[in-house]
Amino acid sequence: MDLFEATAQALVLLAVFDPALWEIIGISFRVSLTAICIAIPPALLAAFLLAHLEFPGRRVLISLFNTLLSLPAVVIGLTVYLMLSRQGPLGDWQLLFTRSAMVIAQIMLAFPILVSMSHAAFQAADQRAWETARTLGIPSPQAFVMVVGEVRFGLLAAVLAGFGRIIAEVGASMMVGGNILHFTRNIPTAIALETSMGNFAQGIALGIVLLIIAFALNLSLQYFQGRGKLSL
Repeated sequence: MDLFEATAQALVLLAVFDPALWEIIGISFRVSLTAICIAIPPALLAAFLLAHLEFPGRRVLISLFNTLLSLPAVVIGLTVYLMLSRQGPLGDWQLLFTRSAMVIAQIMLAFPILVSMSHAAFQAADQRAWETARTLGIPSPQAFVMVVGEVRFGLLAAVLAGFGRIIAEVGASMMVGGNILHFTRNIPTAIALETSMGNFAQGIALGIVLLIIAFALNLSLQYFQGRGKLSL
Protein backbone atom coordinates (compact mmCIF):
# COMPACT_ATOMS: atom_id res chain seq x y z
CA MET A 1 0.00 0.00 0.00
CA ASP A 2 1.49 3.32 -1.09
CA LEU A 3 1.18 6.64 0.71
CA PHE A 4 -1.63 7.99 -1.45
CA GLU A 5 -3.72 4.85 -1.10
CA ALA A 6 -3.20 4.77 2.67
CA THR A 7 -4.10 8.46 2.96
CA ALA A 8 -7.25 7.95 0.86
CA GLN A 9 -8.31 5.08 3.13
CA ALA A 10 -7.58 7.22 6.19
CA LEU A 11 -9.84 9.98 4.91
CA VAL A 12 -12.57 7.43 4.28
CA LEU A 13 -12.27 6.12 7.84
CA LEU A 14 -12.70 9.66 9.16
CA ALA A 15 -15.55 10.49 6.80
CA VAL A 16 -17.62 7.39 7.59
CA PHE A 17 -17.00 7.83 11.36
CA ASP A 18 -15.36 4.43 11.75
CA PRO A 19 -16.45 3.22 15.25
CA ALA A 20 -13.04 1.81 16.22
CA LEU A 21 -11.30 5.02 15.18
CA TRP A 22 -13.65 7.37 16.98
CA GLU A 23 -13.63 5.20 20.11
CA ILE A 24 -9.87 5.79 20.34
CA ILE A 25 -10.36 9.53 19.78
CA GLY A 26 -13.04 9.59 22.49
CA ILE A 27 -10.76 7.86 25.01
CA SER A 28 -8.01 10.40 24.28
CA PHE A 29 -10.29 13.36 24.89
CA ARG A 30 -11.88 11.90 28.04
CA VAL A 31 -8.52 11.15 29.66
CA SER A 32 -6.82 14.42 28.67
CA LEU A 33 -9.79 16.66 29.52
CA THR A 34 -10.10 14.97 32.92
CA ALA A 35 -6.38 15.47 33.58
CA ILE A 36 -6.32 19.14 32.56
CA CYS A 37 -9.46 19.97 34.56
CA ILE A 38 -7.99 18.40 37.69
CA ALA A 39 -4.61 20.12 37.21
CA ILE A 40 -5.94 23.65 36.57
CA PRO A 41 -7.10 24.72 40.11
CA PRO A 42 -3.94 23.76 42.06
CA ALA A 43 -1.70 25.00 39.24
CA LEU A 44 -3.38 28.42 39.16
CA LEU A 45 -3.15 28.70 42.93
CA ALA A 46 0.54 27.72 42.92
CA ALA A 47 1.28 30.20 40.12
CA PHE A 48 -0.55 32.98 41.94
CA LEU A 49 1.32 32.36 45.20
CA LEU A 50 4.66 32.30 43.37
CA ALA A 51 3.82 35.62 41.71
CA HIS A 52 2.43 37.51 44.71
CA LEU A 53 4.09 36.08 47.82
CA GLU A 54 7.67 36.27 48.99
CA PHE A 55 8.85 33.22 50.93
CA PRO A 56 12.05 31.19 51.35
CA GLY A 57 12.65 28.88 48.41
CA ARG A 58 10.35 30.79 46.04
CA ARG A 59 12.97 31.23 43.34
CA VAL A 60 14.02 27.60 43.69
CA LEU A 61 10.42 26.50 43.09
CA ILE A 62 10.10 28.74 40.05
CA SER A 63 13.32 27.29 38.64
CA LEU A 64 12.10 23.77 39.41
CA PHE A 65 8.84 24.22 37.52
CA ASN A 66 10.71 25.75 34.58
CA THR A 67 13.10 22.80 34.58
CA LEU A 68 10.23 20.30 34.63
CA LEU A 69 8.94 21.77 31.38
CA SER A 70 11.61 19.84 29.49
CA LEU A 71 11.18 16.58 31.41
CA PRO A 72 10.52 13.73 28.91
CA ALA A 73 7.09 12.11 29.10
CA VAL A 74 8.68 8.67 29.42
CA VAL A 75 10.35 9.75 32.68
CA ILE A 76 6.96 10.78 34.07
CA GLY A 77 5.56 7.46 32.88
CA LEU A 78 8.34 5.53 34.59
CA THR A 79 7.81 7.46 37.83
CA VAL A 80 4.06 6.80 37.85
CA TYR A 81 4.63 3.17 36.86
CA LEU A 82 6.99 2.60 39.79
CA MET A 83 4.58 4.31 42.18
CA LEU A 84 1.58 2.24 41.03
CA SER A 85 3.30 -1.12 40.53
CA ARG A 86 2.74 -3.89 43.04
CA GLN A 87 6.01 -3.11 44.77
CA GLY A 88 5.35 0.62 44.70
CA PRO A 89 3.96 2.78 47.52
CA LEU A 90 0.57 3.05 45.78
CA GLY A 91 0.40 -0.52 44.52
CA ASP A 92 -2.60 -1.34 46.71
CA TRP A 93 -4.69 1.10 44.67
CA GLN A 94 -4.44 -1.26 41.66
CA LEU A 95 -4.51 1.61 39.19
CA LEU A 96 -1.75 0.47 36.84
CA PHE A 97 -2.94 -0.04 33.25
CA THR A 98 -6.11 1.93 33.83
CA ARG A 99 -7.36 5.29 32.60
CA SER A 100 -6.88 6.64 36.11
CA ALA A 101 -3.16 5.92 35.84
CA MET A 102 -3.08 7.76 32.52
CA VAL A 103 -4.86 10.72 34.10
CA ILE A 104 -2.29 10.83 36.93
CA ALA A 105 0.60 10.79 34.46
CA GLN A 106 -0.96 13.50 32.31
CA ILE A 107 -1.62 15.68 35.35
CA MET A 108 2.07 15.45 36.21
CA LEU A 109 2.95 16.42 32.64
CA ALA A 110 0.53 19.35 32.45
CA PHE A 111 1.14 20.80 35.92
CA PRO A 112 4.59 22.39 35.28
CA ILE A 113 3.33 23.96 32.03
CA LEU A 114 0.27 25.39 33.73
CA VAL A 115 2.27 26.75 36.66
CA SER A 116 5.08 28.28 34.58
CA MET A 117 2.86 29.94 31.97
CA SER A 118 0.29 31.07 34.55
CA HIS A 119 3.06 32.50 36.73
CA ALA A 120 4.31 34.49 33.73
CA ALA A 121 0.78 35.78 33.14
CA PHE A 122 0.36 36.84 36.79
CA GLN A 123 3.80 38.50 36.73
CA ALA A 124 2.91 40.46 33.59
CA ALA A 125 -0.25 41.83 35.19
CA ASP A 126 -0.38 45.02 37.20
CA GLN A 127 0.80 43.95 40.66
CA ARG A 128 -1.19 46.79 42.19
CA ALA A 129 -4.49 45.07 41.36
CA TRP A 130 -4.08 42.52 44.16
CA GLU A 131 -2.69 45.07 46.60
CA THR A 132 -5.51 47.52 45.89
CA ALA A 133 -8.16 44.83 46.29
CA ARG A 134 -6.74 43.78 49.66
CA THR A 135 -6.41 47.42 50.79
CA LEU A 136 -10.10 47.96 50.02
CA GLY A 137 -10.96 45.03 52.26
CA ILE A 138 -12.08 42.70 49.48
CA PRO A 139 -11.94 39.07 50.69
CA SER A 140 -8.98 37.08 49.38
CA PRO A 141 -11.05 34.62 47.28
CA GLN A 142 -12.89 37.47 45.57
CA ALA A 143 -9.67 39.40 45.02
CA PHE A 144 -8.08 36.27 43.53
CA VAL A 145 -10.98 35.93 41.09
CA MET A 146 -10.54 39.59 40.11
CA VAL A 147 -6.84 39.09 39.36
CA VAL A 148 -7.60 35.92 37.38
CA GLY A 149 -10.06 37.93 35.33
CA GLU A 150 -7.36 40.47 34.53
CA VAL A 151 -5.03 37.83 33.10
CA ARG A 152 -7.65 35.42 31.73
CA PHE A 153 -6.22 35.37 28.21
CA GLY A 154 -2.76 34.42 29.45
CA LEU A 155 -4.26 31.70 31.63
CA LEU A 156 -6.31 30.34 28.73
CA ALA A 157 -3.11 30.19 26.70
CA ALA A 158 -1.52 28.15 29.50
CA VAL A 159 -4.46 25.74 29.56
CA LEU A 160 -4.35 25.27 25.78
CA ALA A 161 -0.60 24.66 25.86
CA GLY A 162 -0.98 22.13 28.67
CA PHE A 163 -3.79 20.30 26.89
CA GLY A 164 -1.80 20.17 23.66
CA ARG A 165 1.14 18.67 25.54
CA ILE A 166 -0.77 15.82 27.13
CA ILE A 167 -3.14 14.77 24.35
CA ALA A 168 -0.22 14.15 21.99
CA GLU A 169 2.20 12.42 24.38
CA VAL A 170 2.82 8.71 23.94
CA GLY A 171 5.54 7.62 26.41
CA ALA A 172 3.69 8.01 29.70
CA SER A 173 0.36 6.74 28.35
CA MET A 174 2.00 3.64 26.90
CA MET A 175 3.83 2.81 30.12
CA VAL A 176 1.03 3.30 32.64
CA GLY A 177 -2.00 2.60 30.40
CA GLY A 178 -0.77 -0.48 28.60
CA ASN A 179 -2.43 0.44 25.27
CA ILE A 180 -5.39 -1.85 26.00
CA LEU A 181 -8.03 -1.97 23.24
CA HIS A 182 -11.39 -0.37 24.17
CA PHE A 183 -9.95 0.76 27.49
CA THR A 184 -6.64 2.68 27.51
CA ARG A 185 -5.72 2.91 23.82
CA ASN A 186 -5.58 6.60 22.94
CA ILE A 187 -4.54 8.43 19.75
CA PRO A 188 -0.73 8.46 20.18
CA THR A 189 -0.45 4.87 21.45
CA ALA A 190 -2.78 3.64 18.69
CA ILE A 191 -0.65 5.37 16.04
CA ALA A 192 2.47 3.67 17.40
CA LEU A 193 0.76 0.26 17.40
CA GLU A 194 -1.00 0.49 14.04
CA THR A 195 2.06 1.70 12.14
CA SER A 196 4.21 -1.03 13.70
CA MET A 197 1.64 -3.56 12.45
CA GLY A 198 1.59 -2.06 8.97
CA ASN A 199 -1.95 -0.66 9.30
CA PHE A 200 -0.98 2.72 7.92
CA ALA A 201 -4.51 3.86 7.05
CA GLN A 202 -5.68 4.01 10.66
CA GLY A 203 -2.35 5.46 11.78
CA ILE A 204 -2.60 8.24 9.19
CA ALA A 205 -6.23 8.90 10.11
CA LEU A 206 -5.32 9.34 13.76
CA GLY A 207 -2.32 11.43 12.76
CA ILE A 208 -4.63 13.73 10.80
CA VAL A 209 -6.79 14.10 13.91
CA LEU A 210 -3.72 15.07 15.96
CA LEU A 211 -2.68 17.59 13.30
CA ILE A 212 -6.15 19.15 13.35
CA ILE A 213 -6.07 19.33 17.15
CA ALA A 214 -2.57 20.86 17.11
CA PHE A 215 -3.59 23.43 14.50
CA ALA A 216 -6.75 24.38 16.41
CA LEU A 217 -4.86 24.69 19.69
CA ASN A 218 -2.09 26.79 18.16
CA LEU A 219 -4.60 29.03 16.40
CA SER A 220 -6.46 29.51 19.68
CA LEU A 221 -3.17 30.06 21.50
CA GLN A 222 -2.17 32.82 19.09
CA TYR A 223 -5.58 34.43 19.46
CA PHE A 224 -5.59 34.42 23.26
CA GLN A 225 -1.98 35.58 23.47
CA GLY A 226 -2.84 38.47 21.18
CA ARG A 227 -5.89 39.36 23.26
CA GLY A 228 -3.81 39.12 26.40
CA LYS A 229 -1.27 41.62 25.06
CA LEU A 230 -4.00 44.02 24.13
CA SER A 231 -5.55 43.80 27.57
CA LEU A 232 -2.35 44.52 29.51
